[in-house]
Amino acid sequence: MKHVDDLMWQVKLGDIAEVDQVEYTSLPPVHIANPKAPGAANPLIIRANTFIPKNLDKTRKQPLIVFVHQGIHANSDSRDAHIFRELVQQGYSIVSSDYRGSSGYGRNFYQQIDYGGREVDDVFMGMQWMLETYNFLDAKRVGIIGWSHGGLVTLMNILQHPHDYAVAYAGVPVSDLVARMGYEPEQYRQLYSAPYHIGKTVREDIAEYRKRSPVYHAKELETPLLIHSNTNDEDVNVLEVEHLIEALKAEGKKFEYKIYQDAPGGHYFNRTDTRLARESRLEIWRFLAGYLHPMNSPK
Repeated sequence: MKHVDDLMWQVKLGDIAEVDQVEYTSLPPVHIANPKAPGAANPLIIRANTFIPKNLDKTRKQPLIVFVHQGIHANSDSRDAHIFRELVQQGYSIVSSDYRGSSGYGRNFYQQIDYGGREVDDVFMGMQWMLETYNFLDAKRVGIIGWSHGGLVTLMNILQHPHDYAVAYAGVPVSDLVARMGYEPEQYRQLYSAPYHIGKTVREDIAEYRKRSPVYHAKELETPLLIHSNTNDEDVNVLEVEHLIEALKAEGKKFEYKIYQDAPGGHYFNRTDTRLARESRLEIWRFLAGYLHPMNSPK
């Protein structure tokens, strides 16, 4: 299924972008079954989808978007191809990494998940790989965006690397794992306390869950940031995002946010093909363009 979806990227975006699947190395695994085995601590190989606009003027410096895929265990799939198309048409090159724990690469890679930990490093190193590989990309015009868990990884990237990103957007972001474990069902909580994941429940190690939650790092924000949430979100309850907004305000941080009231689509409200979704994304694109200045800024 992953190979088929890799081809779908070519089908859906090949007319306007140079589409590729690349590999780079990141940090070593967190979970090593046999530490004494040859190569057990080798850097983990991460795969990413890359998109370069075909009409891009490569004689000039151009902006880069880091697109962080959603899902605890998911991958950068072509369901979001319409969003990538909108970005490519504006003149953005894009990298979207299948960080550790992503699906489609077998059980071992799936169980390398490090939610809010080395996943963040995998995405950051994907950005660095793009800048090292393509000399027309401008290191001072890098934006990062993501929805849901991708929103969490986006937030943790700018909180840990405040001077490496010019701007960020977090849509319906997972923001507070402590609160999240309180309203999600037991089956969901077991994903986190599994031996190959955090390995403990939030009750057993609340500090570890806080360490992986953006809300507890609000004081570290320096990057221009736009946040969206939705009151009828059936996945990331709006209370999580409200906690983040309150924490940022308490730290005196400057950022922008909007909480939609019962927008159709719930968790996926502004990634659909509705007029509301397109209007919401236009707001995002205008925000990003104010810092990244793509060749075709949205009107």
